[in-house]
Amino acid sequence: MPRRPLLLVAATSVLLSASARAQTSSGCDRLIEQLGDALSDVVCFESPDLTTGNTLAPPLGPTTPLNNSLPGLPPLAFTPITDRSTIAPSPSFRRPIAHAVPGLQIQARIASDPTGQARFLLRLPADWNGQLVVAGASGTRSEFNGDFSWSDYVLQKGFAYASQNKGVLNLRLTSANDPLACRLNPASGVYVHFYDTDPGQPFTRWRDFMVEAARLARRGVRATYGEEPEHTYAVGTSNGGYQVRRAVESAPELFDGGVDWEGTFVDEHAPNLLTDLPPAILNYPDYVASGFNPDSTAAKNIRAAGYPPDLVAGASSLWKNYWTAFWEVTQCQWQKRLDPTYDTYGAGTGTYNYVARLAASDVGAQLAAFATTGRIRRPLITVAGTLDALLPIDHHARAYARKVAAARTRDGEDREDGRPAYRLYEVQNGNHIETYRDAFPQLELIEPHAQRAFDLLVDYVQHGAQLPPDQCIPRGGAIASAPARPGHCAELLVP
Repeated sequence: MPRRPLLLVAATSVLLSASARAQTSSGCDRLIEQLGDALSDVVCFESPDLTTGNTLAPPLGPTTPLNNSLPGLPPLAFTPITDRSTIAPSPSFRRPIAHAVPGLQIQARIASDPTGQARFLLRLPADWNGQLVVAGASGTRSEFNGDFSWSDYVLQKGFAYASQNKGVLNLRLTSANDPLACRLNPASGVYVHFYDTDPGQPFTRWRDFMVEAARLARRGVRATYGEEPEHTYAVGTSNGGYQVRRAVESAPELFDGGVDWEGTFVDEHAPNLLTDLPPAILNYPDYVASGFNPDSTAAKNIRAAGYPPDLVAGASSLWKNYWTAFWEVTQCQWQKRLDPTYDTYGAGTGTYNYVARLAASDVGAQLAAFATTGRIRRPLITVAGTLDALLPIDHHARAYARKVAAARTRDGEDREDGRPAYRLYEVQNGNHIETYRDAFPQLELIEPHAQRAFDLLVDYVQHGAQLPPDQCIPRGGAIASAPARPGHCAELLVP
């Protein structure tokens, strides 16, 4: 049952009355007073709509600020408009917004961060349901990364919504002379510098800022509504899914459960990103030279590294999209952070040998420092696609499920009669990038299943409803209480 907050929001007109402006000041004043010691460069406003349907100019919006709108930063360091589209389907496949959600929005820098890059976002709906959602961020994306896929969805249900940027800005253009430069792909002359390869940006911070966002959000909720949230849920995609896993592993006092969508598996033992990406990078040119022949040695080598079969459409292919946009630049970014003494382009990206580098560097210890443990202390649902060609399902989603099972066996908690529950829902033909569905109709969207998984988690935590078992969600299907395909999908690709 929605409850009325202390804050009153005037949402019947785009133009606020003098009385409403006074309420705006009062609501923001309370919020800033409560969070002022923790935040800097604060922007707070009362809005007639906290969903992405709000594109109004300040002081009523916009909900998602413009790219490059933070002063003093180079282009591409802060790209909220771009970020919200990176995990969401194209507009033609996106769930429409059913109604406006009036309320308060606060966005700011986290004052305690010595790098000055950590950022926080909080949205507080006027018609609050008593619950809070805290979102992770994919890649090196901003706190606005989940605006389409997560924020719009949960706000319309009455949840308060918070997010963060893992303590790091995105990237900036640079040159090949920059020792931390990464080229966008092997055929590119464009080089970028990721902020998370700089000193003071270890990937261990990713967990810390997910936890800090929950703490800040709970303070903001209490300041606005006069009470703590009854439950707090973690959601996130890709690296944000990794943040969800670490949240339910390490901060059960703050989170009541989580949904990770295509979360990144991190482990110092193979497989991991630094073992998987080099074979794909190395073999892709020969695969192209073979005419996209699935029976070529190059194609077999890529699949042997864990990757799903390719989808070919004329001169384009699913692997080509990943080669162009993700494989090498991701390998470079992680290598620069975790194994900086390796000669990236001199020794080669495709010839990087993780096992050999264990003896030559501390890359194993670096990965171990932020590895996922599998010891979940709150219920968790993983949703992943069988055609993910960035984080192959057997080396990431299934690997984490195996880690959870192993941890439970070691700890004597391998029973299904109590919490924390774990579920893996595999989306047949789902992939890492929802917009690739536009070019490859064989692909299935993951977003609707991730959102459904969130609803199931909430019903489980708050009402004791049963979670559907692990399952393969067939093409065109949905998460089922009695699935026709329990467990893993039998094939990665179903035509």
